[in-house]
Amino acid sequence: MASTKEITIEDKLRALYDLQIIDKHIDRIRAMRGELPLEVEDLEDEIAGLQIRSDKFQEEIGGIDAEIKNKKILIKDAEEKIAKYEAQQKNVRNNREFDAISKEIEYQGLEIELANKRIKEHKATIENKNTVIATSDEKLAERKSHLDFKKSELDNILKETQKEEDFLLGKSEEFGEKIEERLLTAYKRIRSNSRNGLAVVSIERGASAGSFFVIPPQRQLEIAQRKKIITDEHSGRILVDPDLAKEEEERILELIADLKK
Repeated sequence: MASTKEITIEDKLRALYDLQIIDKHIDRIRAMRGELPLEVEDLEDEIAGLQIRSDKFQEEIGGIDAEIKNKKILIKDAEEKIAKYEAQQKNVRNNREFDAISKEIEYQGLEIELANKRIKEHKATIENKNTVIATSDEKLAERKSHLDFKKSELDNILKETQKEEDFLLGKSEEFGEKIEERLLTAYKRIRSNSRNGLAVVSIERGASAGSFFVIPPQRQLEIAQRKKIITDEHSGRILVDPDLAKEEEERILELIADLKK
C-alpha cells in the first residue's frame, strides 16, 4: 500500500502564502478596471432611458399630428356645409328658414374657429416636444460617444489582463484545494475583513507587514520554525517568515512571467 505524504505546517503555510500572492494579483488586475464595468452599465441604463423618452415623445407627436389632420378634415367639412347653407339661403321663402340656416352657418363657423385654435395649440405642443427631443437626442449622442469610449477602454484592459486573470483564478482554485477547509475558511474571513485584502503577511523589520507593532524576538523565532500557524495579535493575519515569503514570491512570479511570454 502506497504511503501518503503527510502535509506539514510548513506546507500549509506555503500554500496559504501562495494563495495570498495569487489573490493579490487578481485584486491588482480588477483594480486596474476600477469602476469601468459599473460606469459602462450606468451609461447603458442612461442611454436606454433617454431613448425610451425620445421614442415616447415621437409617439405623442404622431398622435398630435393625427389630431391636426382630423381637425383639418373637420374644417373642410364645415366649409363645405357653409357653402351649401349659403346657397340654400338664396332660395329661402321666409325669415324663419333664413334664420335657421344662419344659425347653422354660425355654428359651422364656430367649429372652424375652434378647430383652428386646437390646431394652433397642437402645433405649439409639437414644437415644444421637438425642442425637448432635440435636446435629448443631443445628450443621447454625447452619452453614446462616451459609452463607446468607456467600452473601448474596458475592452483594451480586458484584452491585456483576461488571460492572466483566468490563469490566476485557476491557480487560486488549485491552491485553495490544497488547504484544509478550516484554514481556507479562516483565510477568506481574514481577507474579507482586511482593508487591503491581505490575510497572510511576512515579517518586515521585526513587525507584521503593514503594521507598526513589533513582534517579540521569541515569537519571530517560532514563526521562522514553521511548526504552527501563528497569527498577528493586532490584525489577526497569518504570519510567515521573510525567507518563506521570498521563496514563494519568486516561484509564483516566475509562473506569471512564463504566462506572459
